[in-house]
Amino acid sequence: MNLGKHRILIAKPGLDGHDRGAKVVARGLAEAGYEVVYTGLHQTPEQVAEAALQEDVDAVGLSILSGAHMTLFPRVMQLLRDKGGEGILVFGGGIIPEEDAEELMRQGVAGIFTPGTSISEIVSFLEEKLG
Repeated sequence: MNLGKHRILIAKPGLDGHDRGAKVVARGLAEAGYEVVYTGLHQTPEQVAEAALQEDVDAVGLSILSGAHMTLFPRVMQLLRDKGGEGILVFGGGIIPEEDAEELMRQGVAGIFTPGTSISEIVSFLEEKLG
């Protein structure tokens, strides 16, 4: 177990109104011992980056089901870099085609999780990446 050493922001950027998966991940990470901040629906990339910095998180998990992942992921990452948050791990989930996931990871997204991924897989990923 993580024992609460790391803070994770779970965010729903864009106009996507489906947050069940994000809430399941947030709850699962909290149960695994992480401190979790959930931003709620309809966040702009600017709001996500600002929340990540204000909350002093170690990682940001973006949940995107709207198809806007190729715009929203890079924008959040650029804003984090611009504002001094380049050390914040960015991962995400949603309905993201494999080729898009590969491109996002080339751009610096640490991991992409599609529907059906278990919470234990995400916890293992975070434990490996955050130490």
